[in-house]
Amino acid sequence: VQLQASGGGLVQAGGSLTLSCAASVRTYNTYTISWFRRAPGKERDFVAGLSQNGGSTRYADSVKGRFTISRDNLKNLVYLRMNSLTADDTAVYYCAAGRPVYSAYDQTDLYYYWGQGTEVTVSS
Repeated sequence: VQLQASGGGLVQAGGSLTLSCAASVRTYNTYTISWFRRAPGKERDFVAGLSQNGGSTRYADSVKGRFTISRDNLKNLVYLRMNSLTADDTAVYYCAAGRPVYSAYDQTDLYYYWGQGTEVTVSS
């Protein structure tokens, strides 16, 4: 297993949640890792991405200022800290690894590995 997402759950609107993406050592050290989400009845959308060296981050406009993506180099984990959650954030969240250029972080077909998804439900 290259990637494994965890940390989802039920949270009230306005609350916070942190998702984790566990990667193999090779995957963690080689690829950009991003988070995507699929809301019920919608397509999979880009949420946030973090370059292999941690030097570049990119966020979807809908989560800027509320979500933070980060890496833990000792544990080979990529986190997605989500604050001020709303019902619109309800989705299954996936982490993915690939080698997109910065401007293409949001393109799903440029990612080689995907985690299994973790469900986030925000109650209003």
